[in-house]
This record gives sequence, C-alpha cells and structure tokens, in this order.
Amino acid sequence: MTSAPGSAVHLSERTPQVSGDEMVAAIVPPPQFDDATFETYRADAHFPSQAEAKELLQVFAAGGAPAARGGLFRRAKKGPELKPGVYLDGGFGVGKTHLLASVYHAMPARRKYFGSFIEYTALVGALGYQKTVELFRGADLLCIDEFELDDPGDTMVMTRLLGELVPTGTRLAATSNTPPGALGEGRFAAQDFLREIHAMSANFQTLRIDGTDYRQRSVDGHAVVLADAEYPAALQAAAGTASDDGFGDLIRHLATVHPSRYLRLLDGISLIGLRDVAAFDDQSAALRFVAFVDRAYDAQIPVRATGTALDRVFTDDMLAGGYRKKYLRAISRLVALTHS
Repeated sequence: MTSAPGSAVHLSERTPQVSGDEMVAAIVPPPQFDDATFETYRADAHFPSQAEAKELLQVFAAGGAPAARGGLFRRAKKGPELKPGVYLDGGFGVGKTHLLASVYHAMPARRKYFGSFIEYTALVGALGYQKTVELFRGADLLCIDEFELDDPGDTMVMTRLLGELVPTGTRLAATSNTPPGALGEGRFAAQDFLREIHAMSANFQTLRIDGTDYRQRSVDGHAVVLADAEYPAALQAAAGTASDDGFGDLIRHLATVHPSRYLRLLDGISLIGLRDVAAFDDQSAALRFVAFVDRAYDAQIPVRATGTALDRVFTDDMLAGGYRKKYLRAISRLVALTHS
C-alpha cells in the first residue's frame, strides 16, 4: 500500500457547498474552451462529417432571428431553415465540445448559457423547476454538453424545461454520444417515456460527427500507473497544490457529494493523486467516478495513480451495458490525464 505524502490536500475531507447564484455563474464553457472557435477546430479530412458539421454550425450560430411563433428560424439568406436546436452525435474525442463552445462564442446573443447536462438538472434541484424556467426564459441560447438521460426524473425535467423555452425563441445546441431518439435506451423502461423523448428530439436537427479519438492520437492506449515508490515524488513535483487520496476513500466520499459540486471539490487543485486504485464492483459508484472524471477533465487537472490502471477500473459487464459510452469516454479522458 502506498504511503500518503503529508502536505497534500485530501479531497475526501472536503465538503464543498455551492449556492444557486454560484451555480448559475458557472454555466459557461470550461476554461479549456474559453478561446474555442470554428477557426481553431481542425476537421479531420478522413472524416468529411466533421467539416460538414462545422459548416452547418457556423450557419446556425449566425442564423436569422427566431420566428415570432413556434421557436422556428426564419430562413437565412443563403442558408437552410434550421430547427430550434442542433444535436451533435458522435463518439468521444471527435471535438463535439469544441464545436459546442464555438457556437457559444460565435453567436451574438445577449443571454446565453453553456453547461453540462448534470449542471442543468442540478440547478433545477437547487432553485426549483419554476425558478429555473424563469431564469432561462428569454435566453437566446442554451448549450448542453454531455446530454444523456439516465433516469426517468431527468427525462421529465429536461423535456419540460426545453418544451417551455423553445416556443419563446430559445435556441438549443447539445452534444451526446447517443442519438436523441435513443436517449435512455438500455438504461430504464424507455418505452414508458417514448412520447417525452420523441417530443424533445423533434426540437433538434441531428448532426452525426464521425472520427477517431483525438486524445489517443498522441499517447499510447493505456493509463500511466506509478510504482508506490514513485508516487510521493510525483505529487511533490506538482506546480501547485496536489491532492492525495486512497481510491476507495475518494469513491466513498463522492457518494456524499452531489455531482454538481465535483468541480468545486477540485478548487485550487493542480494535480490529483490516487493511491491503490482498484476495479469497481458497484455501478453507481462507477458512474459517480465518471462524473468526477468529467469535471477533472474540464479543468484539465493531471492525475497520478498507483494500483490498477485507471483504464481498467470498469468491468467487462459495465462496458457491455447501457452506460458503455460513458465509461469509454471516461477511459479516454483518464488516459489523457495520466499522460498530461
């Protein structure tokens, strides 16, 4: 078992609190996408769908004003008539979030928001549904990253929220690894919610983006594992404040913190240290870790770990189930973070 460096911060001892106002203020692109533009998106010539999506999104971002009724767009002078929303579907690592942030930055909107799916649903939990509707009513644009419906409650919340905003002229841009008509498939009794799911998907024009994971192009295919003796020095070499936690301690602690607070859990941390990593035997714990990895990746915080390689923590049964794409995205991000 690895010994813990004495001066590091323990995430498992942090209990972050986030007010509703702070949650609203945080609904902006992650720092790594502060300067994302269509010009800096490098479409892979081997996958024409990337350039095609980029071109259509540029039309979307510069499109005509919403029509007076129904939330539909007037036809732009030389562009297509678009639905109220665009939905970027594709594998992980093909630049969907970069394109989503490019839409956010390019659209000359007075009021616009950019958040992950979990941030929007957490905001409803913090403010209440009606106050959330009032907050977003009149917004020009809502960007929703990682749009995945994992339970019936989230399905109902998001379909109701978007259903109230679209008729008032709000445009929508979303990313996901799942086509909108298949949201929730394999995860709960989707047939009981087909009407709501289809009503929501009707608001979106789906853009399929093919390609290979850019994070795998410059690194090998596995997460870096440190020997026990290497771990203390790796944390001491951090440019700022390193965290240090036993993997099991962190996973147990994540169950006590709402996922919307995971980013606040990482405030001031420049490197994440995880000792004695082990494979998951509980899917709920694994999914909480996926949400934690997403926030760490948004903040571009490197990870140093001992024990089981972090790309091996999800079991074969998990990778074969309904959350497969979430786990694969997390693996891709963990590999990148252990190499950074």
